[in-house]
Amino acid sequence: MSATGCDDLLDEQPRSFYEPGFFQTERGVSGGVTSLYAHLRYIYGDAYYYNATETGTDEVTYGQSADENFLAMDLSGRAVLNANNSRADRVWYAAFPNINTASGIIQNATAVGTVSPALVAEARFFRAFDYFLLVQTFGGVPLDLGSGELEFNTNPIRTSVRNTVPEVYTKAVFPDLLKAIADLPANPRVTGGVTKTVARLYLAKAYLTYAWWLENPNNIPTYPAAQRVDPNGKNAQWYYQEAYNVATEGIDNPGPYRLMPTYYDVNVGTNDRNAETMLYADHTETSEQYNGSSLSFGSGGAPDNFAGWMLTWNYTAIRSFKTADGTGTGNASSVQREAVQPLGRPWVRMAPTIGAVATTFADKTNDSRYDGTFTTVYRGNWLKGTGVPETTLYNANKLPVSQGDAVLTFLNTDPATAITYPSGAGGSGVGAGVLPGRADWVIAPNGISRIVYPGLWKLGPYRTDNGTGLGQPNAASTRPFNIAKFSELYFVAAEAAVKGATPKTGKSARELINVIRARAGKWRFDNNGNVAKVQDNSAAMVAATPNTIDINYILAERSREYYGEGYRWFDLVRTQKWNELAGTYRIAGNNYGDHTPATVTRTIQPYHYLRPIPQGQLDALDVPAEVKATYQNPSYQ
Repeated sequence: MSATGCDDLLDEQPRSFYEPGFFQTERGVSGGVTSLYAHLRYIYGDAYYYNATETGTDEVTYGQSADENFLAMDLSGRAVLNANNSRADRVWYAAFPNINTASGIIQNATAVGTVSPALVAEARFFRAFDYFLLVQTFGGVPLDLGSGELEFNTNPIRTSVRNTVPEVYTKAVFPDLLKAIADLPANPRVTGGVTKTVARLYLAKAYLTYAWWLENPNNIPTYPAAQRVDPNGKNAQWYYQEAYNVATEGIDNPGPYRLMPTYYDVNVGTNDRNAETMLYADHTETSEQYNGSSLSFGSGGAPDNFAGWMLTWNYTAIRSFKTADGTGTGNASSVQREAVQPLGRPWVRMAPTIGAVATTFADKTNDSRYDGTFTTVYRGNWLKGTGVPETTLYNANKLPVSQGDAVLTFLNTDPATAITYPSGAGGSGVGAGVLPGRADWVIAPNGISRIVYPGLWKLGPYRTDNGTGLGQPNAASTRPFNIAKFSELYFVAAEAAVKGATPKTGKSARELINVIRARAGKWRFDNNGNVAKVQDNSAAMVAATPNTIDINYILAERSREYYGEGYRWFDLVRTQKWNELAGTYRIAGNNYGDHTPATVTRTIQPYHYLRPIPQGQLDALDVPAEVKATYQNPSYQ
């Protein structure tokens, strides 16, 4: 969490070590709780962890500039995923110190006497939050960090024993979240603070995920080995029903949260920290101290919020001509690097699949979510920069373009008239094609490649200090990275209903999904057209919803709603649909001018449903080699 001097924001004072006495003071408890929020920035917004949640799914593959960190996650034969290159390690290293801090608060705060149960409940929430993240990622993980299960530890220890998945859920995740719901307030203590509704969302998600684990429809192995039996004697159906009940309770008792009127309103930078976003890793443009990183040049490491760079291609290579008689490749950089939401810093490490653009977002007319997710129109901004003083440039078909005009457009559909593409970079500098009568260079959905593709608008930077120039496009984003949204309560309840939970009147799976789809049909701004658009397509969206909702439809809707936000790997693993939906994908190659899509096959094995324990953890263990080997998840050993 960031602070900007207001009393109702968290004042972060970083500490590297906490001892029990510190948590027995009011100031110590407050500082410890603040650190729980701050640790989110070491996971969310970190591009390498972000890669672990998206690359290798039906949403994302590796981009032209990908290194082993990204190639391994794609599981398409370019690199083998192992304990050294799996960037899920970011969770392991960030979560356990935070869990120990939370345990220190929970264990010692009662000695203060003036600390409210609500403040301690925030610590319980984050301990459950981290254990839930860990158990989804790695399987069973240790509950004893050196002083006993869920006890605060201050002693160096080089041994560790992993608990089973049921133990992590029933001893840590569920009890902490239930207590958090009981003790947290309906309204946040501070801006962005956790509440009953936030805790309900995570309890509903945990119940849903555990229910799938108990059911295990595709016989995916777990580790450490454990029977798919709940220690409390409940079955999968009980947990599906509880997931539904808790999620709908959150919908019915929203507190300060609500759905935004349009999808655009959820993700536009001017509306950050809105009433739909319930939890986020916060940043600020007003202070490098509280931002956690430079305001002018990002380091490319946590706690920078640099995830958005990964799905940003090098649009600065786009060229136009300074004169109408220009030939070859254009001699003017017409779209320059700028700190605005459609642009930002390009790293080209990840790319959307053609299937995501063409199939997941097939309806780009009624549904506003494609327009509210991607940058598909790149507009001239050369007069904000240097080196191109001309007020008019010449583009496709030698037609003139002015500042703010579309220079390159990713078309919504493949046109009836064939696009004329160059054999290489061509006049555009990036291999884009031309259509008769159009001044903008164009690329069709089936021409998307690993090097040129629609950018991820929703994670793009937003700053108020750009002035009339390009701002600080090399800095990491100073926007919050959204982690939890009120809308997900509808999805969790709908998924549980599909899995057999008995629904309430008016809250069947179809009715819940249609609340989201109806909102998606409402426009107030055409993002890529850069023009106001007040249009209500909600009736058409609702009419197009199938009468019978299945899991694949839920997953498709989740992708349309949360594309590129770090949900997808967890969704596919939870439902055991990863290989079915992401086993193959289509995309063109690494070179400018390559618009011929290839079908790529991934090798997704059952053991991949768990990530490897990081090598650094294994190296730190002072145990016999055979014990160390069994600590690692199978097939990564």
